[in-house]
Amino acid sequence: MTKKFLLAALVLALAAGGWVLFSQRAQEQAPAKPKGPAEQAVGVVKPKLEDVPVVLEVNGTVVSLKTVEVRAQTSNLIKKIHVKEGQFVRQGKLLFSLDDRADRANFEKLQAQLARNQALAADYERQYQRARDLRAQNFISQSALDSSQTQWEAQTAALAADRAALQAAQLSLDYDRIVAPASGRLGSIAVFEGSLVQAGGAPLLAITQVDPVAVQFSVPESSLASLHQALSAKGTSAGAAAGVKAGVSITLPGTTQPMSGKLYFADSTVDAATGTIKSKAEFANPGMLLWPGQFVPTRLQLQTLQAVNTLPINAFVTSINGKFVYVVDAENTAQQKPVKVLHTYGARMVVEGVRETDQVIVDGKQNLRPGSKVRLISANTGSAAPKTEASTKP
Repeated sequence: MTKKFLLAALVLALAAGGWVLFSQRAQEQAPAKPKGPAEQAVGVVKPKLEDVPVVLEVNGTVVSLKTVEVRAQTSNLIKKIHVKEGQFVRQGKLLFSLDDRADRANFEKLQAQLARNQALAADYERQYQRARDLRAQNFISQSALDSSQTQWEAQTAALAADRAALQAAQLSLDYDRIVAPASGRLGSIAVFEGSLVQAGGAPLLAITQVDPVAVQFSVPESSLASLHQALSAKGTSAGAAAGVKAGVSITLPGTTQPMSGKLYFADSTVDAATGTIKSKAEFANPGMLLWPGQFVPTRLQLQTLQAVNTLPINAFVTSINGKFVYVVDAENTAQQKPVKVLHTYGARMVVEGVRETDQVIVDGKQNLRPGSKVRLISANTGSAAPKTEASTKP
């Protein structure tokens, strides 16, 4: 009985082993089921809607708005110097007094001559009036009346000549007092008291205006349209409505607070050698922090791009047809979208061709193809950010 039981158990074990082996071979020989495409993890952002000031960063040079060389207008000796080198003077301030003794004597002589001829002219006029009365009564001839009239008219002409000569003498006296033609800072004085100066000779000194001053810089010709728009629209409500806000600022070395100025000049020609346009901005300089000849970093805000979409630079892909971005559609697949870059600033770009609701892929786009399945691992709501300066360097 025991032998029969063992034999039956052995048969059952062999049958079970055969069934397992058959099942394994059947599974191996069965065709594999197709697997779905793998989802690629990506990071996305949404475009930011913001106002972007377009700022050009250039090197500027401080220049004076006005520099005047003071020269003598008459030949004479310097009697007294009334100012010192480096002094700030107002327009009309007396700078030099010349030896005016000869000119004053001549002026007084002409004054006396004018008084004498005025008396003679008055006498001749009275004689002429009496001659007219006598001629009306036939007491004198017509020729006597004509002679009296001629004397009076000749004396009147001599009186006019005396007045002109007196004015010339007064002008010579004025030339003996050399005054400041403009307000500013005096340069070095090239003469001393007792020196002989010549009319139209070498400059005695120079006066440089330092408040306000100008900063001169060059703008690339690619910004010519924006530069002209800023110049024509500054200070007008139309310009403000169009997003034009021309402004210039500089930051001095060792300071953090920028100084603001006003763009007022652009040259009428483009420098063919450098491809730039010479421009100037005016700055108030009450503290004398700006000095002619000084180099200063200059930031020129030409315009403001209003309500534009911006994206980080790493969202863009460059192809032979231009730039594009990958966006995630409603079925979580990546799709190409061509875009146009309007401006680059820092790590972002102003772009056309995307909407605020688009989910733009910035991370994990290296192996993407149109239609690739994606899985979002990060998202940015893209809420409007504060105003961002778009700085560019020529």
